[in-house]
Amino acid sequence: MTLDFSTLLPYTDELVMGLLVTVMITVAATLLGIAAACALVWFKLNGATPLRVMIQTYIELLRNTPFIVQLFFIFFGLPALGVTLAAWQAALIAMTLNLAAYSTEILRAGVEAIPRGQFEAARVLGLSRRQTWRHVVLVPAMRNIYPALTNQCIIVMLGSAVISQISVNDLTWVANFIASRNFRNFEAYLVVTLIYLALAVGMRQLFRLAGWYWLGGRQGRAL
Repeated sequence: MTLDFSTLLPYTDELVMGLLVTVMITVAATLLGIAAACALVWFKLNGATPLRVMIQTYIELLRNTPFIVQLFFIFFGLPALGVTLAAWQAALIAMTLNLAAYSTEILRAGVEAIPRGQFEAARVLGLSRRQTWRHVVLVPAMRNIYPALTNQCIIVMLGSAVISQISVNDLTWVANFIASRNFRNFEAYLVVTLIYLALAVGMRQLFRLAGWYWLGGRQGRAL
């Protein structure tokens, strides 16, 4: 077999656009998913029993079903209820909900690892629940679970490859498009594989830098 990567040059614009779509959806899903996880952990630890049950049900449902089924349900199933979404909107919602479910359990483990003495000290200082959560709980918990959270965000980015199944023009969709046009399957999928690899490595480095800046850097050695 003779490799000929020059056959991919006419599709450079498509590859760049696919990369941008993958990056934009991943960034948005990561920010929204982590923010949602912080809120869910708060309500799970401080909310009423019915709310805690609902949150746990959501977590178990999302963690024990395939991501592609969740994606198909949102994109193909919700229109039956009158909720029609664009492909990119369905992909973003599915990725956000999936990341939030996994990140909630990761963050909960970090919160439960915090010594009870810190909670008691916050109570003695007269801090409210919200102040205790923000200043005493959240940052130390993030330090504890930061490597696991980083890995989960990377997994969600890599899992985004399936959003091409609902016609989102991401990297995988572009690879399929190129292969269907020039029949150079090996070259097309090899290039896209290397791009995903670069994205994963780049995300890890960005998370490491963000950790050093926001969390004091102690977790950086674990990444």
